[in-house]
Amino acid sequence: MMSIVAPSPAYSPLVDNFGREITYLRVSVTDRCDFRCVYCMAEDMTFLPKRDLLTLEELDRLCSAFIARGVRKLRLTGGEPLVRRDLMTLIRSLSRHLESGALEELTLTTNGTQLANLAGQLADAGVRRINVSVDTLDPILFRKVTRRGNLDQVLEGIAAAQAAGIRVKINTVALKGTNEDELRSMIEWAHDRDMDLTLIETMPLGEIDGDRTDQYLPLSLVRSRLESAYTLVDLPDRTGGPARYVSIAETGGKLGFITPLTHNFCESCNRVRVTCTGTLFMCLGQEDAVDLRMPLRSSESDEALHAAIENAIAHKPKGHDFIIDREHRRPALSRHMSMTGG
Repeated sequence: MMSIVAPSPAYSPLVDNFGREITYLRVSVTDRCDFRCVYCMAEDMTFLPKRDLLTLEELDRLCSAFIARGVRKLRLTGGEPLVRRDLMTLIRSLSRHLESGALEELTLTTNGTQLANLAGQLADAGVRRINVSVDTLDPILFRKVTRRGNLDQVLEGIAAAQAAGIRVKINTVALKGTNEDELRSMIEWAHDRDMDLTLIETMPLGEIDGDRTDQYLPLSLVRSRLESAYTLVDLPDRTGGPARYVSIAETGGKLGFITPLTHNFCESCNRVRVTCTGTLFMCLGQEDAVDLRMPLRSSESDEALHAAIENAIAHKPKGHDFIIDREHRRPALSRHMSMTGG
């Protein structure tokens, strides 16, 4: 059973040099995944050795340190987080911060393959909302995009999550020549089932087996196409994150747009990311990072950890510089999304 870390002394909130308070932490618990999505990974991936990954106890200490500094929303990611062995032990332990009121939301992003078995346990641990990645409702195309996924398994998992009382939001990466003609039907499918949907531009992270210039579909074009069929009403919803939201009058649902390439969404960024190896990235689109694994492992006290976190936040950049490199046909950053956390 995981040990519970004693309450930390009072710490000041984390505020960067641009006055942005850090209240949202995304933590990758594994770089492994049971899919090999064409826009995310190479088919023949080499994953990290187990010794490099933070243990569940270390992940608990790290998350708890951030919560002590004012993080109110915690999202577990991967890879696919639910393939991490004994992850429910960590989730149950972190749920104590929900019970104390220190944490407002404990959530995760998943591909849905493990939800049929774990949805009830997630709900019991206080998870009330999750994001599920689904890029197509065509079983054959789904297999092609994920390279090994079973659409029925994912749909069964979504149904299990909803039956357990967990609200589901669908994330869909818009891919040129792949699912762009299916986006309307996916929106209607999601809204018919009381699920919001967010469209995402492909991000230039990590070498893959194809060319992202062939995948890239600007969401400005997608929105223009949707406006010929729907009435889109801009919403004031702001979470400090990248999505901009509209409501669709004809479906009654909400649609998000995440556009790292056609719109810089950094001015109100309230989040940081930690990889499964304990590397803190202050910005998804920059390589600046701080190692938190060493202070975690060098002392049972969290003082060195807090000092490293403070130093990192002081260097959080104002924004990112994502670009699809068409001249050299290479990603903006070398690391894969599965390493940083989706």
